[in-house]
Amino acid sequence: MTSTFTPSVLDRVRRALGRSATPTQPPIPPAIDEPIVRLVYSDLGLAELFQSRAAAMKMLVEPVRVDEVMARVASFLQEQKCKSAMLSQTPLLTKLDAVNFLARQGFDARNWSDLTADQAYEIDAGVTEADYAIAETGTLAIRHQPEHGRLLSLVPFVHVAVIEPRIILPDLLDLFERLTSEGTGSGVTLISGPSKTADIEMNTVTGVHGPNVVKCFVLS
Repeated sequence: MTSTFTPSVLDRVRRALGRSATPTQPPIPPAIDEPIVRLVYSDLGLAELFQSRAAAMKMLVEPVRVDEVMARVASFLQEQKCKSAMLSQTPLLTKLDAVNFLARQGFDARNWSDLTADQAYEIDAGVTEADYAIAETGTLAIRHQPEHGRLLSLVPFVHVAVIEPRIILPDLLDLFERLTSEGTGSGVTLISGPSKTADIEMNTVTGVHGPNVVKCFVLS
């Protein structure tokens, strides 16, 4: 009896590649920069991707020029009917003279170092910088340090963050690499939109455990 051999798909592929036998070692894949592999594909730049993802998480995001940002911060706080604000004493806000600017607009504006923890609970809004912004998830990362206590972004009903494009990272793995090399301070808060919970009957409620409104001004 004569049998007819029918080549399999892999046999045909091997022949097309000029190979006569099954490889004994798997091929080595080409080296690809790890952040490129991890980042969700997008035609947008990192700043635009961050804004898109943050807006999807119910964060209010607005691009603004650096020479206009404090006027926009003041206008937003007025829209939210805030009368008082506490600010981190971080380099950008210090350079912008943010406390004095808001004081001239009629707000009770104070630096973090001028407040006790108990007084922080009486403040309407926290105005901060972020250490990093994560494009893939629309997340702000803030390290807690003497010039920036954790209550600034966790206690007030309104949280306003000002970020520079240079701090935007592709994804969380990039963030963890930075924190590993630079340190975490006394802790790190990751903020993806307003505080949310669905503990009771799976009904989502905002503002229970933190800010009900999160506004992010992205400098251009």
